Amino acid sequence: MKETIAIVVGGGPAPGINGTISAASIEAIKKGKKVIGIVGGFKTLFAGDKKKALELTFDNVSKIHITGGSILRTSRDFPEKAKERFRVLMSTLRSLKTRHLITIGGEGTLYMARWIEKEAKGSIAVVHVPKTIDNDLPMPGGMPTFGYETARHWGVEIVENILEDARATGRWYFVTTMGRYTGHLALGIGKAAGATVTLIPEEFSTGSAGHGKEEKLSLKKVADILEGSIIKRLSIGKDYGVAILAEGIANKFDPEELLRHECVEKDETGRVRLSEIQLGRVMKMLVNKSLESRGIKVTIVDKNIGYELRAANPIPFDAEYTRNLGYGAVKFLLMGGTGSMIVFYEGKLKSVPFCEMFEPETGKPKMRYVDITSEPYLVGREYMMRLEKEDFKPENIKKIAVSANMKVKEFKKRFLYIV
Repeated sequence: MKETIAIVVGGGPAPGINGTISAASIEAIKKGKKVIGIVGGFKTLFAGDKKKALELTFDNVSKIHITGGSILRTSRDFPEKAKERFRVLMSTLRSLKTRHLITIGGEGTLYMARWIEKEAKGSIAVVHVPKTIDNDLPMPGGMPTFGYETARHWGVEIVENILEDARATGRWYFVTTMGRYTGHLALGIGKAAGATVTLIPEEFSTGSAGHGKEEKLSLKKVADILEGSIIKRLSIGKDYGVAILAEGIANKFDPEELLRHECVEKDETGRVRLSEIQLGRVMKMLVNKSLESRGIKVTIVDKNIGYELRAANPIPFDAEYTRNLGYGAVKFLLMGGTGSMIVFYEGKLKSVPFCEMFEPETGKPKMRYVDITSEPYLVGREYMMRLEKEDFKPENIKKIAVSANMKVKEFKKRFLYIV
């Protein structure tokens, strides 16, 4: 009887999932293995639904590597009484005669992969393929997680069009992008598209790498930074611009203050649906109210982008990248490997043990944050239009204060704290 390799996808969609499934399936079949895909992700396994195990063949995977989405679907399900339901998950895998398991996903899926590998005690070999458009897993060599480059590519296309619309109509756009904890995607889009200003959660944290804690970031501070950009642009005769906001900024707010402006919903795992929080709308309301109180009329449009990016067809980078990863996952398993994440950098496939991917103190997966002291961030910051210390020098401040319809002393008192 052929050994069975199972593939399960967790977390949100990301361009390249199908490429990983395709490459892994083809390589495993060539090596004489049976391959099954768990349709519906971990939700299916927790439910004990063996009927959703789809056998993968050359015919149903050979042409999917250039398509977006996931032929196996995906889920973020983490049921109540997870420890009890986990026994069902393990029983389901065993009843499907799973000898090897490939998990595809982000930090939540990595956590599940480690849990399964520990519980299996050698009966099921597990390898994880890192996937997330947030690019927040600490990949060796600074490599992106697959899906990020495609999401950034299409995000840039959208923002470039919005920039042109802003210029043509004399408007400002507040564009919110995905990025639950980090600002990689927002910064990548903002830098490449030439957005007027980009705000990411890391700049509102303590610590040199931008991942410390700051208690209860006020909505007003973020709104004042955006208003400062608008005022500075007005001082040079520009009445338009585009601000990119990483959704993870909302994680920094005092929940009680946020609830005064937004209804907060939660996903299957109990986490706040940041993509449902209209961060741009809240900021638009606050900024407009402040500007209008001084007789300044600026048209601001809020827009969210994220779902448009994560199920896109992969660009060639991710199509090639995921072929490497899918092949590497199967090669690692069939060489007797288990308990590792497969990565590709410096021209080679390598494995990183699960233990190196978790914080020893908390047991949670490590995160890769934007280092706001790094050159990539500082370069992006140089090309943003926002209030700087130099703007408060006597030779500069008067012109900007006039654009704000404020006296110099009043302007300094209001905005100096944000620089």
